Amino acid sequence: MWADLAPIGRDPGSGGYRRFAWTDEDAALREWFAGEATARGLDLVEDRAGNQWAWLGDPDADGPGVVLGSHLDSVPDGGAFDGPLGVVSAFAALDALRVRGVVPSRPLAVAHFGDEEGARFGIACAGSRIITGALDADRARGLTDADGVRLGEAFTRTGRRAEHLGRDDETLRRIGTFVELHVEQGRGLIDLDRPVAVGSGIRPHGRWRVDLTGTADHAGTTRMFDRKDAMQAFAMLVTSVRAAAIAQEGVATCGKVRVTPNGVNAIASHVTAWVDARAGSEQQVRDIVADIARDLEAMDGATMTEESWTGVTAFDPALADDLAAMLDGAPQLDTGAGHDAGVLAVAGIPTAMLFVRNPTGVSHSPAEFAERDDCLAGVDALTQVVERLVG
Repeated sequence: MWADLAPIGRDPGSGGYRRFAWTDEDAALREWFAGEATARGLDLVEDRAGNQWAWLGDPDADGPGVVLGSHLDSVPDGGAFDGPLGVVSAFAALDALRVRGVVPSRPLAVAHFGDEEGARFGIACAGSRIITGALDADRARGLTDADGVRLGEAFTRTGRRAEHLGRDDETLRRIGTFVELHVEQGRGLIDLDRPVAVGSGIRPHGRWRVDLTGTADHAGTTRMFDRKDAMQAFAMLVTSVRAAAIAQEGVATCGKVRVTPNGVNAIASHVTAWVDARAGSEQQVRDIVADIARDLEAMDGATMTEESWTGVTAFDPALADDLAAMLDGAPQLDTGAGHDAGVLAVAGIPTAMLFVRNPTGVSHSPAEFAERDDCLAGVDALTQVVERLVG
């Protein structure tokens, strides 16, 4: 499975992946998922947002069931493990259960959530947010990519119907418990010298769009003191974001920017930048944003708009404690990264996560990695968890 996925969307220069929602690469990933489902005799269905579900058993007659899975899309030049490890491990765990002769007492599924990274349309976990109603359907349809293509248009171009996008109570009723395995995006397991941990929750995080105005002019003829350069305002924003995050003991990044007219010999008339801010508490994140907003007040025409917000997300504590004990006292770790598991947890679905050690501690980069033995330990842990839930 890993070898089949490896070439899809991989950039030969950087070695990273560009797997964005509703593109040819996304279609290839969906075809791969469908093939794995068919090979195992699973019933494949899509929900109203295009998320894929491969069911063993009938969740409508005998559910709700236990669902495993993650996502297959990536950030620009992302790593191979963020998302796909969870989907591949889910299929591998299902295979292991069959080898052991386990006959599930409940329906069991592997899920592939679309557009988890939000790399194309800017909203993370869009697939799970849409079906839970956390992302309004009209807003989702109107989201645009860098080329001005709306999400609804992209959805329609794949043969789906944009008017179907929306909350999907039928799908949600089928999920009794969701378990997502994911490569760790940090150094917690390195420091603990353990291959697998149980997730305890997700720290609060949000994304804000900042618009900065300038005046277009010639880069070679306009005197420096006559310029109103939106890129200069952007430089001030970047330093403000860093200072605010350090002051509030959180993390924040300007990782995406669009410049108009974006010419090497033209003064920028407009910059749109996105700020990602996270911290240990909701108040810390809000304080980071407040500090940035105060700095923006000194920039003529600057505005800051919240595009997404997720508060503290706690996974089912009783389930987390049970899984940690079952897995020989596996440590429990929280994370600053968002996941579809967090969206489902907020929607009231009992949810758990497993993390697999990343020896580099690096994620969202081609350097992201997990050792084969640790991946297999993750599959074994996931298999034990599922056997407990459906055996």
